[in-house]
This record gives sequence, structure tokens and C-alpha cells, in this order.
Amino acid sequence: MIDSHCHLDHEPLLSNLSNIIKRSKNIGIEKLLTISTSLESFEKIKKIIKLDEMIYGTIGIHPHESDNQQITSDFIVENLSQNTRIIGIGETGLDFFYNNSIKDKQISSFKNHIEASIKTNVPIIIHSRNAEDETFDILNSYKDKNLKILMHCFTGSKKFAEKLLSLNSYFSASGIITFKNSTDLQETFKFLPFDKILMETDSPYLAPVPNRGKKNEPSFIDFTATKLAEIKDIPKTEIIKTTTNNFNKLFFS
Repeated sequence: MIDSHCHLDHEPLLSNLSNIIKRSKNIGIEKLLTISTSLESFEKIKKIIKLDEMIYGTIGIHPHESDNQQITSDFIVENLSQNTRIIGIGETGLDFFYNNSIKDKQISSFKNHIEASIKTNVPIIIHSRNAEDETFDILNSYKDKNLKILMHCFTGSKKFAEKLLSLNSYFSASGIITFKNSTDLQETFKFLPFDKILMETDSPYLAPVPNRGKKNEPSFIDFTATKLAEIKDIPKTEIIKTTTNNFNKLFFS
């Protein structure tokens, strides 16, 4: 089992990493991918990935940080070349839910991350909220570049998912699929091809039922796996095996 998206540099995870790692291993997690959201976050991640062989990291600027921080594709490429345990670019993307005033900077940042992904053939981890059309239009403009796309914590529409499948995208299921009001999202994951699905916690956020409202951690991914097995109507062991294989195919092939 693999948690394809967590934030080990965020509290309360950071100050309790030894126990977080131990509980992750106890439930059968093989790899943790801890995600960069800012330059400060990336500096912490470079230290965290040295703590245990199961931990990998990414480099990127979250769209909410792009108003104050911009990094070039060359900067991303250079840092990827310096550390083999940094295996992803992001999280990047577009989020117009709270504030549209930084729209142009978000788009510029997103494109810099995409350019780095093209140069390196390293997967790009995408956050998209209230920006389905804009996200797809930008990605589609690079459709001939064979981008490796992972839609993080996917909560988009089925129509959006169908369009992204035309770009060979992968989709990560988070604890949101366990929420009672997520029936549309559950139907979308029921529709999505099994070979395009990964799992994540986005911890310390979005704890799944029965821990909703608590601080999330990677070991809680077991609840998401149980729900995903129910949605796909297949054994949980098959969910774990396939999502693990999908992660390894995306990031290590």
C-alpha cells in the first residue's frame, strides 16, 4: 500500500514522525510520498526523506503560494537532478475557490511546473479546485508532450475525469470518498479505469470516516482502501495491489 500524497512537513505530523512512520509500516504501507507546497516546505522535505527509505518527496509550489513564490522550470530540473528521492513535481495547478486575484500567477506557476515535467519526464502532481476548464485547457495544450499526470485528491466532475483520461491521467482517491455526501465522487471513481487509480491521505488534512474531523495521518489510508474496494466491488487486497502497482508504474518506470 502506498500513500501517494501526504504532508509530513506539516504539524502535527512533523513533530511525531517516528510514530507516524511506525504506524504506517504496521498497516502495510510501503512508500510515503511527502509533497512540497513552498520553498520552505521543500527544504524540510529534503531532510525528511533522509529519515527512512520508505519516504520520497516532491518539489513544487502550491497554487495558493504562487502569489508570493514563483520558481522556474530550470530551478525544478536542477533540484531534481540533485536528489534521486525527489520523484515528483508539485503540487501545482489551479485553485480559484477563494481568490481569483492571483489567477495569472497561478497559471504562470503551473506552466513552469509543466515545462519541468516535460524536460525531465517526471510526473506532475496537480491540484485543481473550481478550475476544471482552465486546468484541462492548459494540460491539453501540451497533449503531444506525453505528460505524466496525477490528479491529486480528485474531486472533479465525471465529465472532467473523462476529458483528463484523454491525456492518460491518473487519479488519486482521498478520504473524501468515505464521506456520506460524496456520492457523485464515488460514482466517478466507480467509472474510472482501475489501472488509473492511486490512493492518498493528504494528511494531516481530510481524515476519512470514521476519523473525520481528526488530524489525518498516512496509516488512515486503510479506511480509504476499504471504501474504494466497496466502490469498485472488488477485494480490498486487489485494491491495494493494483493501486501500488499503478504508483510504481507512474513514478518508477
